Amino acid sequence: MPSLIAGAGGTILARTLFTRLLLIKLRRDVRSLSAGDYRPTLSNYARHAVLCFNDGEHRWAGEHRGRGAIERFLKDFVAAGIEGEIRGLVWAGPPWRTTLLVRFDDHARDPAGAQIYRNRTVLLVRTRWGRIVHQEDYFEDSARIAALERRLVELGVPAAGRDLVD
Repeated sequence: MPSLIAGAGGTILARTLFTRLLLIKLRRDVRSLSAGDYRPTLSNYARHAVLCFNDGEHRWAGEHRGRGAIERFLKDFVAAGIEGEIRGLVWAGPPWRTTLLVRFDDHARDPAGAQIYRNRTVLLVRTRWGRIVHQEDYFEDSARIAALERRLVELGVPAAGRDLVD
């Protein structure tokens, strides 16, 4: 019985440590993204990853296949001045096939400092050996993204070029 308790304690400690380390890394990457550097976030994606964003009439809509398409997505995120914060993380599965649920809140301000966007999102992320292979984003209010798109067009913020090759 003592070895069972010790084993369970070790498992709990390992899961807690892994969760903490993962949160530290993801929060660091999101801070970089919010500061305008998308490269740390992009490095988390596998070469042929797929990022699915809600449909609609905006620059982020649809399925983004491959790192080139995901890079354009992230460039648009940065150009819009969106800043985000990870609020929570739940994960399950072995390292070769881990699934993450990430609570991500984001917002944006116009050049005068007025808030033009705020939303809450849950990211459903599937990884293989630590690289994202598939991600789906679910929003509290997807109409807010369309409203942000209209405001970005008014402000003259262009969408990222579509000339990058995957």
